[in-house]
Amino acid sequence: MTAVPGLDLAGLTRWLAGAHPDLADGDLSAQVIAGGRSNLTYRVDGARAPLVLRRPPLGHVLSSAHDMTREHRVISALAGSPVPVPRTIDVVDDSTAGDVTGTVFFVMEHVDGTVLARPRQNAAYTADGLHALGLSLAETLADLHAVDPAAVGLADFGRPAGYLDRQLSTWRRQYDASRSRDLPVLDELQEALAARLPAGRDGGRTGIVHGDFRLDNAIVAGPAHAPYVAAVLDWEMATLGDPLVDLGMLGLYWDINAITEGHATTSAVVPGAGYPEFDELADTYAARSGTALPDLGWYRAFAAYKLAVILEGIHFRYRAGETVGDGFDRIGELVAPLAADGLARARAAGTVTPPSHPTGTVV
Repeated sequence: MTAVPGLDLAGLTRWLAGAHPDLADGDLSAQVIAGGRSNLTYRVDGARAPLVLRRPPLGHVLSSAHDMTREHRVISALAGSPVPVPRTIDVVDDSTAGDVTGTVFFVMEHVDGTVLARPRQNAAYTADGLHALGLSLAETLADLHAVDPAAVGLADFGRPAGYLDRQLSTWRRQYDASRSRDLPVLDELQEALAARLPAGRDGGRTGIVHGDFRLDNAIVAGPAHAPYVAAVLDWEMATLGDPLVDLGMLGLYWDINAITEGHATTSAVVPGAGYPEFDELADTYAARSGTALPDLGWYRAFAAYKLAVILEGIHFRYRAGETVGDGFDRIGELVAPLAADGLARARAAGTVTPPSHPTGTVV
């Protein structure tokens, strides 16, 4: 068995044989399929069916981030809902024994399909297919926000009251924990967001928030003319709160190539491929959820801040030699343009009143 960073394959083989003998079928192999930009993800082969293992990054694990138990819980809870998710197998606290990862990790079934992350992948689909896929992604997000947390066992998964205030405090702490250089534009964005928190934020709609909802956190399956979302991935930041945070994040990633023009971003959403504009995604989301949307400027600005802080943490880990894979050397270049875009949106947003809407129910 070949060594894989962050994973003891012999230990994983022993664990699977003992805990899930119905899946065991000899020695296992694994490869990293997400290069440590956040949690580490491995495809595991050699069992009776392909598996996926998730664990926290190798170093600089921030408080309240990279929570494998929470991610496993929300994916398990959404099984059978309108939101497509992989089937979970198990979650294990290996932090004391150190037999497999030396951390909490969880295992789920592998879902066949493609993660669309780069423009060249669009060639496998028709323009009409990609247009429909974009709208389907917006509808999937609306379906998530319509799930009643209590109905799927997630009533205590978060505290919706004061959610946006706590989010700003949380990401301020994460930023402080990752500081290694002066970033005045990110500091200005932080203060602008705090000064313009949406009015009536505790009386608006609440629901399950994914926290990082975007095209390349989904597995796409189906033919070229009719691709669809087969599974939504990467639930490590999920909680209960204001669903518009997810819509703001989707908008940020939808337009990220333009926001970070000239820098090393990888998004499949490019002009001419067939994808709808974000305004059409927002209209589709509103129609699916039956909710009139306010101006999303503050939420787009918060998304830029959050991603900038995440990338600054990755830059911190890269400088410490604690990343796995390629592509980390230019991550730090993205922080300033993201912060600048967020600051412009925050200053233009003014004060926002979220739409009043009861907690969603399972559709």
